[in-house]
Amino acid sequence: MEQPLFLTLFLLFSIGIQFVSSHQESGNWHCETDEESRISAEFMPGVVTLDGHADDWDNIEGFEFSLLPALDPDHDHEYKGGKMTVKALHDGKDVYFLLKVDGEYLYKKGNDKNCPSVALMFQVGESATYHSMGGCKQSPDACNKKTCRGHEVDIMHFSIGNAIPGRLYGGNPVDNRDGNGGDRFGHLVDLYAWSPHCMNLDGVSSTGNDTSAQNDWRGAWWHSSFSTHSGYSEEDSPYSTKGQKGTFYFEFSRALRTMDRLQQDVQFTIGQPSKFSAAFWYPEDGNPWHGSGHYTIGCDWVPLDVPPGSSAGIKVVSRSSWDAANGFAFLLSVVSFGVSFFVAYWVHKKNAISFQPIDL
Repeated sequence: MEQPLFLTLFLLFSIGIQFVSSHQESGNWHCETDEESRISAEFMPGVVTLDGHADDWDNIEGFEFSLLPALDPDHDHEYKGGKMTVKALHDGKDVYFLLKVDGEYLYKKGNDKNCPSVALMFQVGESATYHSMGGCKQSPDACNKKTCRGHEVDIMHFSIGNAIPGRLYGGNPVDNRDGNGGDRFGHLVDLYAWSPHCMNLDGVSSTGNDTSAQNDWRGAWWHSSFSTHSGYSEEDSPYSTKGQKGTFYFEFSRALRTMDRLQQDVQFTIGQPSKFSAAFWYPEDGNPWHGSGHYTIGCDWVPLDVPPGSSAGIKVVSRSSWDAANGFAFLLSVVSFGVSFFVAYWVHKKNAISFQPIDL
């Protein structure tokens, strides 16, 4: 196994500890769901550019969520910095997400836990619950694709400690060549899980790796305090001044359907809803984030709709185009016939020889 994969797995193990610690409830689980919370990824091709900037999302509706502690989803302990707004759309091929969170600017190069971090989680298996990340009851040494069948969840996690603002991270030829969901450059990783104790990069498992997997996600991040919009490089770190008030933006995309054959990726279908959630880590009070810094947009799955484009609009445009084409063709044929008739008449008249009798 190559060193970059060792590093990725080490980071994954570290994150896994945070997931596990954030799911050790001290009492009975209590959840009050918001029945109105729902996201619709409307069909809007050619609208957004995946660069971390949110200007092109201004006219797209989203839903504003309170960020509640994953350990105890109590509104009395929600994230103090503000709400998380989630927006989504699709273009018939890819689905796009924007996560918008208010927060003072914090960034420490090379230290993910001293920087904000986000994750998206989707139901894959029909029995997969939001609570306990799939809800498989098997112990860490017994969970596998057979014993936890039906409890699969798909996770995208982005830790920005090594990610330059506005630059794309996630799936890349180097890591996808190794057949796993890692990202050695920016740590925007593609994971699957059956429970907080049983989580791996796509393609990696305790029973053996499958090199057909890959990281299908792309993403970028930004903060509203940045003064440069033409692009940053690593030498510009930390990119802004610590403590500046503003908003973090996290933008992601992925194909609606992937080449996954391991039951590790959610497959989006136009016209059918999916279930998802989003999480946010923030190093509060100068401390690295950990279990108490793990917030989510609710305590259960949130419906995600992927509606088709407007078929009525397509039919109207198509019919109008057809009628215009037919009308123009008919007019052209009438004009052509008239011109042909005139030319024939003119030629006939010009070449006509008058009859004169000859006396014999």
